[in-house]
Amino acid sequence: MQMPEESKIRVSIRFYEELNDFIRADLRKKPIIKELKHQTTVKDLIESFGVPHTEIDLILVNKESVDFSHRVHDNDMISVYPVFESIDISELTRLQKRPMRNLQFVADCHLGKLARKMRLLGMDVEFRNNFSDEELVFEVVKNKRVLLSRDRRLLMRKAIDRGYLLRSQNPDIQLAEVIRRFDLKNQLRPFTRCAKCNGILERVEKSKVLHLLEPRTKLYFSDFFQCQSCFQVYWRGSHFKVLENFITKFSQP
Repeated sequence: MQMPEESKIRVSIRFYEELNDFIRADLRKKPIIKELKHQTTVKDLIESFGVPHTEIDLILVNKESVDFSHRVHDNDMISVYPVFESIDISELTRLQKRPMRNLQFVADCHLGKLARKMRLLGMDVEFRNNFSDEELVFEVVKNKRVLLSRDRRLLMRKAIDRGYLLRSQNPDIQLAEVIRRFDLKNQLRPFTRCAKCNGILERVEKSKVLHLLEPRTKLYFSDFFQCQSCFQVYWRGSHFKVLENFITKFSQP
């Protein structure tokens, strides 16, 4: 039943910095007056503008820090801020968990190229091109992985407590986004993971993989690494310099 006119809830909400990427151009960088027909949580109010909760680090209601479950009231003034990397807001209700050591990721089924590039830099990334939404949620909830996706609706699921919505469709730019968002420059370990399956690479004697090598590879190369999961063999071939340049691009301070 619709509330009487005098019972409607009227709030003012403003989104800051890159959160404006998600909302209509005419609503950006200014207070937005919103009328609600019923009381709701601040999480639902924010996501009604298309902003996933995984992008939000701080919410102030009437200058007081609140969490996502806070219920809005008439005349509330709401300010919504993105993840802070350099500003200390530890005394406030920070809504995103701080980056952990050895972050583990899961990429949705449209991000295969990104997953491969992240693995080349040593990041732990689960990926299948047939992951269902339910399987992705399982990886986040049960295996504590960070979800990478371009699907806003998926990241708005309440069960998803850690994730990132990629802005670009270009895998190289996506990689730069992830490194910047999770402050990973000092945690990259190139050539320690299998780009194919995400397994761990270990040095292996040439004699043990000789039967897997092409004739020219046997002749010209001596140092080999092998995935401990799928047994893919790697060596520093002609492509290595390209990979080194690629890695340097993203690992420099």
